[in-house]
Amino acid sequence: MNTPTRRQFLAATAVGAAGAAAPGVASAAAGPGGVSKLQDGGGAFPEPGADATFAAPYGEPLFKISVAQWSLNQLFWDGDVDNRDFGPFIKENFGLDGVEWVNSFFKDKATDFGYIREMKQRCDDAGVKTVLIMVDGEGQLGHPDANERKKTVENHHKWVVASKLLGGHAIRVNAASSGSWDEQRDRAADGLHQLTEFARGYGISVIVENHGGLSSNGQWLSQVMDKAGLPEVGTLPDFGNFRIGDGNEYDRYKGMYELMRYAKAVSAKSWNFTQDGRHEAFDFRRILRIVLAAGYRGYIGVEYEGSSHGKVEGVRLTQRLLEACRDEMSA
Repeated sequence: MNTPTRRQFLAATAVGAAGAAAPGVASAAAGPGGVSKLQDGGGAFPEPGADATFAAPYGEPLFKISVAQWSLNQLFWDGDVDNRDFGPFIKENFGLDGVEWVNSFFKDKATDFGYIREMKQRCDDAGVKTVLIMVDGEGQLGHPDANERKKTVENHHKWVVASKLLGGHAIRVNAASSGSWDEQRDRAADGLHQLTEFARGYGISVIVENHGGLSSNGQWLSQVMDKAGLPEVGTLPDFGNFRIGDGNEYDRYKGMYELMRYAKAVSAKSWNFTQDGRHEAFDFRRILRIVLAAGYRGYIGVEYEGSSHGKVEGVRLTQRLLEACRDEMSA
């Protein structure tokens, strides 16, 4: 395995500053909105009213907006945008200052410190910061075989180091497993615990996205968080990923409410938009009220996956909707 040791990492890089802090927690709902009890997915949860407004951190916007690299995936697959120019591209085209990398686009460069430093330098020059790296394809953190689970944990070590080098605060992982509800919960929690024991030495959090199967069940993933039992373990609630299999979907609003308790990042999944800028598949404003009522004030990442708009236009439409909601909901 080519993962550098912490000593090698510190010696090989001039990046001395600490990575971006995890998103802060500010005050929750303010204003006239009130709270209503709704029965969704078989359970009640408190939800702000449609006219709720929220307090922003002093001198800061209610939330900031970043862009997930996956939103523009075809541009990278086709070579239209160099991976290292992701940060400058986001600043030039959208005027935003946060990026979320996807390891698939530089999987063979994870331990190439020169390449990683260049990625960061181009971001720095453009005034853009790394929020996190989304990690896929490194095995099952909840693998039923303990040795394979340990191997998967070790496969993720290099991405912890890469996120630190880039100035991020986290890596996003998947909690894939197999077996019964309890078996999968315990195995996923064990893998997360092992990985976080390593990541905490770099000041990096390990966060899980609802990404299909049991991980898209808010109750199950909440149990995984509690079982893992470390403050550096958290969630990345995704607006759209609530398919739990066999054509069934978990209630997204209830799921967002459950997962926001542990959130260290948030992903604004989007698909297609109407001519007047509304999102067709679900209620963006309702989800954002749930996010903000939980006290979240960090970056919200655009992850456009629609087909009715070009990649750049899809990101821009999502950005505009988030900005409109932010203006409406700021106290």
